[in-house]
Amino acid sequence: MGTLQGSWIWYELMTPDPDGAKAFYDAVVGWTLVPGSPQTNGYGFIANADGGMTGGVLTLSDDMIQHGARPSWLGYIGVDDVDAAVSSVEAAGGKILMPANDVPMAGRIAMVADCCGAPFYVMTPTPPPGGGESTAFSAMPHPGRCGWNELLAGDQAEAVAFYTSQFGWTLPGAMDMGPMGTYQFIAHDGVQIGAIMTKPAEVLAAMWCHYFWVDNIAAAKDRVTANGGQVINGPHEVPGPLWIIQGVDPQGALFSLVGSA
Repeated sequence: MGTLQGSWIWYELMTPDPDGAKAFYDAVVGWTLVPGSPQTNGYGFIANADGGMTGGVLTLSDDMIQHGARPSWLGYIGVDDVDAAVSSVEAAGGKILMPANDVPMAGRIAMVADCCGAPFYVMTPTPPPGGGESTAFSAMPHPGRCGWNELLAGDQAEAVAFYTSQFGWTLPGAMDMGPMGTYQFIAHDGVQIGAIMTKPAEVLAAMWCHYFWVDNIAAAKDRVTANGGQVINGPHEVPGPLWIIQGVDPQGALFSLVGSA
């Protein structure tokens, strides 16, 4: 079993239109978005073709939108103790966006922002009967799971110091991107899980981008446009060799995909 503290264990789509999101992502990524029910307080789930779970779907209400919530993807970082993690995040210059609370049959969660304002969740899950590990992330190609977590940071050095101190992430190396600075790789339990870079000037706020595996980027790009989405970046080749695209879904959430050419 991997180390919970510092692992990416869940990904959540916040959307005002879960039915529209289901039509889009089922076609583009190959997921099955399962609608929410009264038993889950309307919270839906993202089921992978292999039977595992990649994440969940939170319906944005009019009230949430009026208070500033927008369509987006947010990741959950596993921690041993949510309350301790919240206190530590705040002491390190982060902010509490949603206080710690218990989710029946799921665990204890809180939404926080890092030292530069990028939001994410921390979670101590309640193990299912018989135990089990998260199937949300895979460093190796696995269609439907997340394969890379990229932070566009307001201050790269501050962000690196923040996350390494909070979650024990290590720094296996960096790639020179010329005028864009360095691309600092991050690892958990010896496995590369993503990178931290300085956000481009056109990106208004610090944020995490989560890249989901698909079999073929060219085919995925066609599916994005055929199903009402917009590709705003790419395809671009990245080390692997792999290819990436970034886009906006029909409901307005930024998403990222990674796969072969």
